[in-house]
Amino acid sequence: MGRSTMQHLNAQAKATGIGFTAILMWATLALLTTLSGTVPPFQLTAMCFTIAFCIGLGLWFKQGGHILHHLRLPVPVWLLGIGGLFGYHFFYFIALRNAPAIEASLIAYLWPLLIVLFSALLPGERLRWFHVVGAIVGFVGAGLLVTQGKSLSFNLQYGMGYAAALVCAVTWAGYSVLSRRVGAIPTNAVGGFCGVTAVLAWGCHWLFEETVTPVGSEWLAILCLGLGPIGLAFFTWDYGVKHGNIKLLGSLSYAAPLLSTILLILCGLANPTWVVGIACLLIVGGAVLSARGKG
Repeated sequence: MGRSTMQHLNAQAKATGIGFTAILMWATLALLTTLSGTVPPFQLTAMCFTIAFCIGLGLWFKQGGHILHHLRLPVPVWLLGIGGLFGYHFFYFIALRNAPAIEASLIAYLWPLLIVLFSALLPGERLRWFHVVGAIVGFVGAGLLVTQGKSLSFNLQYGMGYAAALVCAVTWAGYSVLSRRVGAIPTNAVGGFCGVTAVLAWGCHWLFEETVTPVGSEWLAILCLGLGPIGLAFFTWDYGVKHGNIKLLGSLSYAAPLLSTILLILCGLANPTWVVGIACLLIVGGAVLSARGKG
């Protein structure tokens, strides 16, 4: 194995590790959202993405140059970024409002599996059987966590909600995979996407929701959301999918609901069950299987 090949693999492994930090941050999403109180979803999204935009501003100031310079991006890149960040959250909330939360969440969580499948369309990527099987095993594990081992009941009257959840999954998977096609665009461009997403979320909030003012520690939870799972995570995820092992990141994404459940159990907000144990084995096993090979 040549030196250049080793350097490439090391760089890819580092980028994959950076991308995995996004998954770790998303594992705190349920806990922090619970602690944020009764703030409506679009208002919470708007507040968090406003904080995320501030992260982008910090990166731009550190890099130097006029802010407008960092916003001079091709129109397709803007459409991809805004469609990914705002589109995902918009359709997710539509799904939850028009279908039972368990079924909608399970459909929406098809995105890691779709990332693995869509990655086959990327130049230089090769989809192998163990990538697909590993992602499916991880999805089954995530499904156990979402349903708590109970049976599902899909009803046609919630068709709009199910469709929105599927669009949600396709949107995030498509955004993640297509981001690799625009790998030359610097990761700090995510700051601009967060800013526009914040504006759109504020608009949806004012149109569809009543404003709720957070109190006490709820402000801290919202700040942590904006700094972590709905903030920095989008920057590290962007870097990971652009430069890391995207198929492995897709499979590893199923660790998010598992780690989230474990965190809730440790904080006394959920109970340990046999379902969690089996889900743990499935998700870890799926990730190990998907990690076979070099790409």
